[in-house]
Amino acid sequence: MNIDNKKIFEKLDQGRVGESLEYLPDQMRQVLDEARLIKIPSDYKKVTQVVVNGMGGSNLGTHFTRSAWADKIKVPITITPGYEIPAHVNKNTLFLISSYSGTTEEPLSVYREVKKRGAKIVAITENSKQSRLAKLMLKENIPGYIFNPRYNPSEQPRLGLGYSIFGQAVIMAKAGLFEIKVRPMENIIASMEIWTRKLRSDVPSSRNAAKKIALKIQSKIPVFIGAEHTVGNLHIMRNQVNECSKNFATYLEIPDLNHYAMEGLRFPTANKKNLVLVLFASDLYHKRVQKRINLTKNVVNKNNVATIDYKLTGSDRLTQSFELLQLGAWISYYLGIINNIDPAKIPYVDWFKKQLK
Repeated sequence: MNIDNKKIFEKLDQGRVGESLEYLPDQMRQVLDEARLIKIPSDYKKVTQVVVNGMGGSNLGTHFTRSAWADKIKVPITITPGYEIPAHVNKNTLFLISSYSGTTEEPLSVYREVKKRGAKIVAITENSKQSRLAKLMLKENIPGYIFNPRYNPSEQPRLGLGYSIFGQAVIMAKAGLFEIKVRPMENIIASMEIWTRKLRSDVPSSRNAAKKIALKIQSKIPVFIGAEHTVGNLHIMRNQVNECSKNFATYLEIPDLNHYAMEGLRFPTANKKNLVLVLFASDLYHKRVQKRINLTKNVVNKNNVATIDYKLTGSDRLTQSFELLQLGAWISYYLGIINNIDPAKIPYVDWFKKQLK
């Protein structure tokens, strides 16, 4: 597969995934411009916890926010995708219902019970005729963000992360959980536009970091490894590679993995053939974590399992988080192309939803 052949992208990318990836900075800028329209009641600032119900692509924003702004957020955030509501949800809870499409049954199913418990409910969804959540927000006067996904032509939630990540972050910030400063975000968006020009499909693999990594992990199970502010990104990359690339992937977190996962590299013996560990390093990690990354790589190499190194370059934790978000999305896209599939289509997920009706 010649990943630099323009015709291959024209043939396989029928779902316009590449366009959505190029538009990620525009998604972010749209949310920044519309942030003034998001109104959160003043009494929501008294909450002592956040609980988020969103499935798949609709909870990726929470994973990102929880790690990227971990040093700023004042209360714990719990992600509870499914039909059940934790016992600790009460009147002091900010309960976020997240459904990109607005039709996802699990988060919609919990609304009445959450309301009964007196939780402070907010929501985020797209503005479409099909969005039941948007209709519910208008009918029940639920605060939050109803966005027009004009910069996500693929229509896939996992590729509209500018809306879900930054939209959720703005809602939480307006609820007083942390502060988002406009100027630094404008600088990050500007950096993302520069990174896009280095990662898009017309940049050859010799100079394209995402293409290089995708080519190295083809025909293998990638295990993404990072720490601290990048952990939310690892979760996102795992999901995107599974969906966009149709390639099984997983992730591990340092230092936790050092207490168990390294012992699992010996068997099955096919590990050395099937696995590749992708380690994301950062000078902003705790010094002990930086040392652990190097030692972890040493252990992996002793087990004859392949490794790939990538060092984040952003000047601060938040910038590095968005840097990795963008890189990971492009990796999943190129791996899908290498695997000779349309990265937009999710046939088994679609089939599964139909069977549940």
